[in-house]
Amino acid sequence: MSPVQSASPGAVTSPPADPEDDPPGRPAGRRDLFGHPPGLAVLFGTEMWERFSYYGMRALLVLYMVKHLSEPERAATVLGWAGLHRGLEAIVGPLGPQPFASWIYGFYTGLVYLTPLFGGLLADRVLGQRRTVVLGAVLMALGHFMMAVESLFLLALLTLILGNGAFKPNIVTQVGGLYGPGDARRDRAYSVFYVGINIGAFLAPLVCGTLGEGVGWHWGFGAAGIGMLLGLLIYLGGSATLPPDAATQAEALPETSGLAREDRRAILAILLLCLPVTLFWATYEQEGNTIALWAETSTDRSISLFGLTAEIPTTWFQAVNPFLIFALTPLVVELWAWQSRRGREPSTVAKMALGCLGVALANLIMAVAAAQPGPASWLWLIGYFVALTLGELYLSPTGLSLVSKVAPARHVSLLMGVWLLTSFTGNFLGGALGALWSGMDKAAFFLMIAAIAGIAGLGIAAFRRPLHGLLDGRTAAMR
Repeated sequence: MSPVQSASPGAVTSPPADPEDDPPGRPAGRRDLFGHPPGLAVLFGTEMWERFSYYGMRALLVLYMVKHLSEPERAATVLGWAGLHRGLEAIVGPLGPQPFASWIYGFYTGLVYLTPLFGGLLADRVLGQRRTVVLGAVLMALGHFMMAVESLFLLALLTLILGNGAFKPNIVTQVGGLYGPGDARRDRAYSVFYVGINIGAFLAPLVCGTLGEGVGWHWGFGAAGIGMLLGLLIYLGGSATLPPDAATQAEALPETSGLAREDRRAILAILLLCLPVTLFWATYEQEGNTIALWAETSTDRSISLFGLTAEIPTTWFQAVNPFLIFALTPLVVELWAWQSRRGREPSTVAKMALGCLGVALANLIMAVAAAQPGPASWLWLIGYFVALTLGELYLSPTGLSLVSKVAPARHVSLLMGVWLLTSFTGNFLGGALGALWSGMDKAAFFLMIAAIAGIAGLGIAAFRRPLHGLLDGRTAAMR
C-alpha cells in the first residue's frame, strides 16, 4: 500500500485542484494518486529514510562517545579530537567525557539547522533543488559510513552537517512545488509528508539503536547509512514525478530588477513569524530535555498487565510523540478536509497559532501533574504528548507549507533555510530554559513554559491581520 494512502485517508476525499492551477512542468492529463500527485509518495519515502538515518545515528551519538571514544587509546586516534577538547576547555573550563560529549552533541544538532540556510542559497543560485538534494543525500550516506572508522569521527559529523544542509530545505520546498497557487491540498500534503519524518524517527532508535548497542556501534551507523541510500534510490527512481526546480519555474516570469513589492511584503511576513515560531520550538524542545528528567525522577512508571507488574523504561516515552504523529495525522488531515468542504478550514496562520496553544495546554497538564503529591502517574505524560503532538501538527507542517506558498520562486529554498533557523535558535533557547529546571518548583516551571508558548500563539494571532495585508495576493488561504 502506498505510504500516502495508508497515512492520509482524508486525502482520498480531497477535491482535485483546478488543472489551471497546476504547477509549471506538470504533465498534461496526469492522474493524481489518492487525491495527491504521485510525487508526494516519492518525497514521503525519501524523507522517511533520511530521517531514519538521522535519528538512528543521533540515538547512538552520545552513548558512542561516552562509552567508546572516551577511552584514551581510542580518543587518541580520532583526528581533531584532542585539539577540539583543548579548545573547548580553554573557553568553558575542564571537561570530562560526558560534558565534552554533550558539547559535541549540541554543536551537531544545532548546526544541522544552521546549514540549510546555505543549502537553500546553493540551490537557488547554483545547482537547483534536485541536484542539491542528491548532493546532500550522497554526503549524508558517506558521513554515516565514515562513522564506522573511528579516526574519521569528527570529519564524519562535519560531512553529515553539510549533507543535511544541502538536503533539508530543498526536499521540503519540492512538496510545495507539486501544487499550484491556491491549491487547498498543500497544507494537508505537508501533514502527510510530516508522517514520513516521524515514521523514520520512530523506527530509527529501534533498529539502529538495537544494532549499535547489542551487536556493535558500527552496525548501527552502517544501518543509518543504508537507510540514506534507500532514500536516495527512491528519490532518483521517482524523479519523473517531481516538480521542476523553483528557479526553473521562475525563468518563465518577467525579468525584474530586484524584488517586486509583493515579494518584499511576503518575505517580511515570513520574517515576522520567525520570532514566535522560535518561542514555539523553545517550549516544544523540552520534550527531550526536562520532560525526560521528569519521566525519570518524578513519574510512577509502573504498569500492570495480565497480573504482572513492570516498569516502563524512561526512554520509551521519547517514542510516544513520533508514534502519535502518524496515528493522529490522518484524523487531523480528515478534519481539515471536512472543514474545507464546508468553507471553514482555518487559515495557515490560524493553524499555527492553535499549534502554539496546543503546546501551552500540554504544559498546563504537566503543571497539574506536578501539583499532585508524590510521583505522578505516567498517564499524565501521555496526556502531555497528545496535546504536544496536536500542537506540532498544527504548526510545523503548516509553517513549511506557508513558506513554500508565499516565498518568491527565485528565493524559495533560501527562505526555507531561514525558516529552519527557527529550530536552530529555538533549540538553543530551549536549552537555556531547561537550565532553570533544577532551581525551580516544577509546577512553576511548567507554568512558565506554558506562558511562553501561549505568548507565541497570541503573537501569531495578533499578526494575523497585518500578515493578511502583507500576503495579500500571494495566497487565498491567508485570511
